[in-house]
Amino acid sequence: MTVPARPAAPEPPLVTRLVDRHGAVRLDEATLEAFVAAPGEAALFLTEDPVRFREVLDVAVILPELAAAAARPFRIGVLPPALANARAATWGVRRWPALVFVRAGAWLGNVEGLRDWRDYLDEVDTLLAGPERPLPARVIPVAAASASSCA
Repeated sequence: MTVPARPAAPEPPLVTRLVDRHGAVRLDEATLEAFVAAPGEAALFLTEDPVRFREVLDVAVILPELAAAAARPFRIGVLPPALANARAATWGVRRWPALVFVRAGAWLGNVEGLRDWRDYLDEVDTLLAGPERPLPARVIPVAAASASSCA
């Protein structure tokens, strides 16, 4: 018996506003690679269901302000939850919501979870000014079947 996939939640209005009013690009499997490979820096906003991760809505509001205040300009791409979850391990993302920073196809680093404004700005400016990095090792989550398997 096959378990049906959970239906995708509708896009939250604040994420839609990020695209419609602030010029973020809604990405999918067909457009992600070209967006990441384009010249210059970009932030990939890995979204999730805001019922499960309420901070997604906070980041959707903060991100355009962050882009305006950062020392270097960057494009914004929005990954819907299914794509974000499918690609998170590529960039070593462990916590949602996440911002993954790239430069012309190369990974610069991540800012995960909600931060204080100054911390966000400092981390983003550091990543945008910093060197490209090798992709992190892919992490495969493991769930324990019992409290301890060691005797």
